[in-house]
Amino acid sequence: MRDPNNLDSSGKTVIIIGGGVAGMTAASRLADLGEQVILIEQEEEIGGHLLNWDRLFPNRRPGYEVLDSLRDALTNSVEIRCSETVSTVIPQSSGFQVILQSEESLFCDALLLATGFDLFDATKKEEYGYGIYENVITSADLEMMFRSGRPITTSRGKVPERVGFVHCVGSRDEKVGNLYCSKVCCVTGVKQAIEIKEQLPQAELFGFYMDLRMYDRHFEEMYYEAQQKWDINFLRGRVSECAENQDQSIVLKIEDTLTSRPLKITVDLLVLLVGFVPKPETLRLASLLEIPVGDDRFLEPLDEHTRFNHTGRPGIFLAGTNKGPLTISNTIADASAAAIQLHHYLQTINETHP
Repeated sequence: MRDPNNLDSSGKTVIIIGGGVAGMTAASRLADLGEQVILIEQEEEIGGHLLNWDRLFPNRRPGYEVLDSLRDALTNSVEIRCSETVSTVIPQSSGFQVILQSEESLFCDALLLATGFDLFDATKKEEYGYGIYENVITSADLEMMFRSGRPITTSRGKVPERVGFVHCVGSRDEKVGNLYCSKVCCVTGVKQAIEIKEQLPQAELFGFYMDLRMYDRHFEEMYYEAQQKWDINFLRGRVSECAENQDQSIVLKIEDTLTSRPLKITVDLLVLLVGFVPKPETLRLASLLEIPVGDDRFLEPLDEHTRFNHTGRPGIFLAGTNKGPLTISNTIADASAAAIQLHHYLQTINETHP
């Protein structure tokens, strides 16, 4: 690591906070460009949410393939610190002093925040019964079931004959204060519904949505596949209430928003497609570093179009989903762009202090 008192050192040091998709991508890119990188991750291992993802949309590629690729790209020049958090950051004349929770002090020339996102806490939507009814689960819970290789069953070990998916749980919801779209929930629901049909071809599946937003390449084709090949039912309707029967099946009260008629449907398993929310750690660091936060509580870049990875603070950059919901592909592209811009910034420092 660079000595702050030795300005003749040719290498510059970057501290990346967050070891998920964005952090790993940026770390490998910066190391390839010759920078010294310290990657700080608060969890026990790097990987972020990708650690819990079984198959990826739209081609249902195994998630571990992408995870292994990102990990393998990290060269020995990247110093990885897991189970660590940043306690405080003290600006210096030529960089930043970063104090870890372990009280260790590090120096860097630039900071990159790649702190990621959290999933919406579905217990806040009490009307769906998550945490109350055993057969109401989230999309993250279902993905973990896929990843474990366990067969899809109800809490009593029954093979479900009917499965429902509720879209936009915690997103586009004024009551919980999240007006934004989380972008990936719709396609996640389509992907997971297909995967259940692959296991349980006789099961009847329902997707309850406000609007299906299949915005990226091959997403629309996947939606057509779900309907035409797998006979999955998509109903434009708002789920108003869920209740549990004696056999632990779930009764859904729905307003069909196309016909304005009430519906009642019973399913054996109900999946809540939860969206993105900002991480409390991101908001703490934003306050600490005086980085603005938008109305949606995600970090606000310096310019939404032309300086999407910059902050108003020299030497502090942003990457990934701490600025809002992104797919994995978009996150990798965004982190790569952040690395290039940060490298350019460090080159200007070299010109100032050759």
